[in-house]
Amino acid sequence: MFSRLVLAGAALVVAALPATAQTWKIDSAHSSASFTVKHMMVSNVHGRFGKVEGTIVYDGQNVAAAQVDTTIDATTITTDNEKRDAHLKTPDFFDAAGFPTITFKSKRAEVVGPGKFKLIGDLTMRGKTKEVVLDVEGPTAPVNAQGSQRVGATATTTLNRHDFGVSWSRTMDGGGYVVGDDVKVTIELELIKQTS
Repeated sequence: MFSRLVLAGAALVVAALPATAQTWKIDSAHSSASFTVKHMMVSNVHGRFGKVEGTIVYDGQNVAAAQVDTTIDATTITTDNEKRDAHLKTPDFFDAAGFPTITFKSKRAEVVGPGKFKLIGDLTMRGKTKEVVLDVEGPTAPVNAQGSQRVGATATTTLNRHDFGVSWSRTMDGGGYVVGDDVKVTIELELIKQTS
């Protein structure tokens, strides 16, 4: 349900790139923010947001100074079920009319191993801001395609939806809740190097 936010994980562009600050833009057409949450404690509901945008400024010699600014369009949420999607957009969940965007702004980045990073920053949703940590794998080696240089990365995290005021649920007759508290988030990003 949350985003990838997270999304920002791709900020960590491969260290082999030139050690000067470079700006990369998220390619929305080839990026996604998806989530998984328990339903009635027996199955999973999968969903995604259709529009993820943002920019990353990265210097290979100063990973901690990576600047990540991303936005998810909350109105584009889909779980492939029209009735459920309509409910998710109400104040019971995302209140997409009142809070149409979800944002992530980085504070710092930490290298934890070859091709693995942690990106720490503020996630804002429904007017509530909380520091979150994204686990990032990648980025890939850069490739030249469609007239531009591109890299990719994957970021994951687990969020408690109540931290952002997404608290609706129902108690089941046998105990437990209709909607789980923990939400697994996966962000797949393709980034385009900006030349000006």
